[in-house]
Amino acid sequence: MSNHLYDALLAGTDDPGAACLILADGGTITHGDLHRRAARIAALLADAGLQPGDRVAAQLDKSVAMLALYLGTVRAGGAFLPLNPAYTPDEVAYFLTDAEPAVIVCDPARERDMRRASATAAIFTLDDGGAGSLIDAAGAMPADRPPAARGPDDLAAILYTSGTTGRSKGAMLSHDNLLSNARTLCDAWQVTARDRLLHALPVFHTHGLFVACNTLLLAGGAMIWLPRFDPAEVIALLPRATMMMGVPTFYTRLLDRPDFTREVAATARVFISGSAPLLPETHRRFEERTGQRILERYGVTETNMTTSNPLAGERRPGSVGPALPGVEVRITSVEAGADGDPATAPAKRPDGEIGMIEVRGPNVFQGYWRMPDKTAAELRPDGWFITGDLGTRDADGYVTIVGRGKDLVITGGLNVYPREVEMLIDDLPGVLESAVIGVPHPDFGEAVVAVVAPRPGAALEPDALMDALTDRIARFKQPKRVIVVPELPRNAMGKVQKAALRAQHAGLFGGAG
Repeated sequence: MSNHLYDALLAGTDDPGAACLILADGGTITHGDLHRRAARIAALLADAGLQPGDRVAAQLDKSVAMLALYLGTVRAGGAFLPLNPAYTPDEVAYFLTDAEPAVIVCDPARERDMRRASATAAIFTLDDGGAGSLIDAAGAMPADRPPAARGPDDLAAILYTSGTTGRSKGAMLSHDNLLSNARTLCDAWQVTARDRLLHALPVFHTHGLFVACNTLLLAGGAMIWLPRFDPAEVIALLPRATMMMGVPTFYTRLLDRPDFTREVAATARVFISGSAPLLPETHRRFEERTGQRILERYGVTETNMTTSNPLAGERRPGSVGPALPGVEVRITSVEAGADGDPATAPAKRPDGEIGMIEVRGPNVFQGYWRMPDKTAAELRPDGWFITGDLGTRDADGYVTIVGRGKDLVITGGLNVYPREVEMLIDDLPGVLESAVIGVPHPDFGEAVVAVVAPRPGAALEPDALMDALTDRIARFKQPKRVIVVPELPRNAMGKVQKAALRAQHAGLFGGAG
């Protein structure tokens, strides 16, 4: 029996000596070298007690070694669990308690917190330069042990995606969920061994790790590997690239620089955007500056990619394109969404009408880790996943996202779930209640804003409220503005009218949108 995902990624290149990672300092990591590093890490994980299906949690800055850890985990038969480095110790403690990883890999500065959070896991360290006990121990391991046998339906990764109650859900992704989607994207975007992807994305979520890395590894191409997005560095290296993937913030920041010119972008055959809506204005400015149209696509953690504007064909600003080959997308009545009964056949909406976006295909996840009730509420018995996003589809099959159920905020390509932030604000002295919303922002796409009502007789200072959240929640989740009001607006049923708040404060950051 083979290792379904790893064997395909290993076979992605006919030349192990071909470049796989091109570093900013000019160094090169070949495909063969990356897989040898992964093989040694896989052997170390197995010797540390990892069994097929066990979880490997990693809270790490982006590095070559972290990518090798992901591949080594899959090779060893484990399930990779990447965690945003911005998460606080309290947030990470929940993930570790829920997932019960057999192995944890973290920055040396976080090792003490990890040991407090998990008494049973084997813990290794890895810093942003690729040094630490993981690499020291792996260096002595053999690189010739065969990959663990894993089939298409076996678990390859768990990615946590928060619910609106603040309770995070672990989306279980199988080997075939990831491999089938990488194959589809290679075909749709015509990715080959000749491609050089400028990779400035983080690798703790679907976009940077699976959409980018899996696809280029499968095609045998190379990635220009940057530890983070820096506009000047991207502009300097972009002439060596044939592709770029980014969140809308990347493109707005590039467009803010006069040295981002048509000549700089000329060698890239495609610019791809995702993780957050791209404003039509950004589409227009990018085309005027470079002569190229950004290719926008759509997916969620539970499904990887589901739709894409075509590589050859019309790329429509404001639309995320038609369903990818092998993937089904339908628009159903909102009442048939996550608050309805998934076992009940939903009513489909006619072309052009707004409804709930649902997805079915080999890319759709296996369910939520240890949450059968949540799985049953969002994954229909016939395989359709209720995304919670609202959209339309036109007669040509192009999908447009018009809103998000449950008031999810996407800022800089990262998900913020309002209820999680609201619970922390509501616990602060003098606060009666709060409503966290997303409003248009010219750089981040959306900004997190908190509208707060005080208890009777209390006086609240916006800056003090923001300061109180500094060490309690990740920076990207913290409100960029706090607005104190006498009371929150409500409808006749007593429900806070967040739509009214979003409309009222839409121009807060310069009238973006």
